[in-house]
Amino acid sequence: MKRSRIGLGFIALAAASALVLSGCSSSGGDKGGDAKGDSAAIITVNGSEPESGLIPSDTNEVGGGRILDVMYAGLYYYDAKGNPKLDAAESVESTDSKVFTIKLKADQKFTNGDPVDAESFVAAWNDAAKFSNARKNASWFSNIEGFDDTKDAELTGLKVVDDTTFTVTLKSAQSDFPLQLGYSSFYPVPKSAFDADGNITKDYGQNPIGNGPYKVADKGWTHKVKIEMVKNDDYKGDREAKNGGLSIVFYDSYDAAYADLLGGNLDVLDQIPDTAYANYKDDLGDRWINQPAAIFQSFTIPERLDHFAGEEGQLRREAISRAINRPQITDKIFADTRTPAVDWSSPVINGYSDSLKGKDVLTYDPEKAKELWAKADAISPWTGKFQIAYNADGGHQGWVDAVSNDLKNTLGIDASGAPNPLFGDFRQSITDRSIQTAFRSGWQGDYPGLSNFLLPLYKTGASSNDGDYSSADVDKLLDEGVAAKDVDAANEKFHAAEEILFKDLPAIPLWYQNAVAGYSDAVSGVTIGWNSVPLYYEITK
Repeated sequence: MKRSRIGLGFIALAAASALVLSGCSSSGGDKGGDAKGDSAAIITVNGSEPESGLIPSDTNEVGGGRILDVMYAGLYYYDAKGNPKLDAAESVESTDSKVFTIKLKADQKFTNGDPVDAESFVAAWNDAAKFSNARKNASWFSNIEGFDDTKDAELTGLKVVDDTTFTVTLKSAQSDFPLQLGYSSFYPVPKSAFDADGNITKDYGQNPIGNGPYKVADKGWTHKVKIEMVKNDDYKGDREAKNGGLSIVFYDSYDAAYADLLGGNLDVLDQIPDTAYANYKDDLGDRWINQPAAIFQSFTIPERLDHFAGEEGQLRREAISRAINRPQITDKIFADTRTPAVDWSSPVINGYSDSLKGKDVLTYDPEKAKELWAKADAISPWTGKFQIAYNADGGHQGWVDAVSNDLKNTLGIDASGAPNPLFGDFRQSITDRSIQTAFRSGWQGDYPGLSNFLLPLYKTGASSNDGDYSSADVDKLLDEGVAAKDVDAANEKFHAAEEILFKDLPAIPLWYQNAVAGYSDAVSGVTIGWNSVPLYYEITK
């Protein structure tokens, strides 16, 4: 990549991320680098049935996402440390962070023989952004000229220059736009995916054709059971598979997957169930990994709840935050697989900081908490009880009970959890704003940038701003950060926004979640990436 201002920003990001992640990981043994093994061996790994068809722009959940990431090559991929690496692209250049020229590597093709050319990106992105297609990831294209979320419109900011070159013109400068281009929303799609009207068909979603390290085996997708992938010999990028393929088994629970791992029926499990935290090291010997990942956990207190608006609400939020003994909970409940939060992102993200002003609101201080709660009572005496809603199928009861006990013991209030049996119902009550309590929240990074941990969650009207937080000052800083000409300048703005968040506390930061994985003695070369997903192409057997 040419060393434009954007390119230099990426170099800085790479160095910082590497330092952060390598300093915090732990493992049961030497997991890396052994390329010896049967190049035709099939690696069995855990997964889950995709929510819908495997169309890149219409998949925003982890089950489908991990499949897309191994069967497509986007402009970039992210390495284990979260550094962006050119994949299908030869270069991405800009002098102003507004107009980008993207050149593709020559002679690339999809597994059906269609060329991976400029049109395959432009057509896929136009389909993704088209209003009537209602793709789940349409908003990722909102800053490209021509995007319209009220009617069908062409992305006029996309221009095909020649077979291997296209340009992107944004509505406004965006320093981290190239960093986003490794996300699956931006993957190309072959010509055969489109109908006569230029829309990607539903049938394609059931029979996807990619250009990455693997391809779906013939009749390889058995719904709700597994998907079989085989190596794509035509892929020539850095992620060339060292094995013959993957058998991604769809499990209903991590407990079942863990049992299969111990029984020798599963080679790699990317998340040890919390029920096994006490004994997984003994069970697996040196075949476990515990390392930071791009996952931030919190709970949200909507301002619409009684006693949580204005000055009274601000006092109560800080009192609640200071009443929580995060180090004790992460030690006793999570066996050191979580790290108490000190900012609003993750230690593996460029821009993570443990020195922001105002972070002391996350320090356990019961006396200060009582003092703040009393000040709030002087404005309006507390009534009712405080509850934290959570999905009971996700293993959250333990920490919710522990936090509730801290609040009861410190503030002297009636605090408890509010379990909802199913994740889908829980999320629906948040989405339609029918929920009338605080609720667990959090974020797993889509791409390794600080902006991804702030804009979708705390900007006014943002897609995942479930607490309906609104601050003109935060909005302004986030906009300025996005428009900054390099990553360092952007992060300065984002840090200023985070310091305001510490005062307003639209959510109560809790801890960063580690990736805690295990693997069988049949495989080697197991590495967990920045986003907690294994680098499947490196595994040998």
